[in-house]
Formats: sequence, C-alpha cells, structure tokens
Amino acid sequence: MARFYGNVGFATVSEIRPGVWEDSMVERPYYGDIVRNSRRHESGQDKVIDDINISNEFSIVADAYANENFHNIKYVEFMGTKWKVATVTVQSPRLLLSAGGVYNGPEA
Repeated sequence: MARFYGNVGFATVSEIRPGVWEDSMVERPYYGDIVRNSRRHESGQDKVIDDINISNEFSIVADAYANENFHNIKYVEFMGTKWKVATVTVQSPRLLLSAGGVYNGPEA
C-alpha cells in the first residue's frame, strides 16, 4: 500500500439569509494509505474529450472531527486535483473514502 497525505473537504450547510442556504467548506489535512489506485476514461457520443474518473480508495486515520462529520465529506485532494467522495465507510479508527470523478463544487 502506498502512503497518502492530503486535504479532505467537509461541507456544512448554513443559512446565509432567510431562506437561502449555502455550503461552507472546511479543509483538513489527513494521513493514511491508498488502498486501491485505478483510473478509467469515460467516453460517449456527445463528448469531444473523455472524462477521467478514478476509482481510488483512501484509508485515512480519523480524528474526532472526521468521526463526527464523516457524513459531510465532499472531496479528497490527490495529485493536485480534488476528487468527489462517493462513499465513506467507518472502520474505526479509520475512514475508508471511495473517490470518483473530479469535484467541481465550492472549495474552502
């Protein structure tokens, strides 16, 4: 297994004015392991350029903040790119993050 060190993005929803809600992002650095490291190209008839998706799994050493907010994890930063976290599995004291496509949402 390869080692991992990178930022994990957490989103908390907050009301910025009455009736308007927005994600507030918090980034925190974590250590861990890369459990699976793979990628795939997705092409289609409507696309000029193929999409790149990774199917990586990261096992991070969770602190109290990560354990309390694992349901708010939106992305993991790997090799200079932020990737969407598709699933989070709790395996105390670790969290297993499964990444997918490129994350294009709000950032910290």
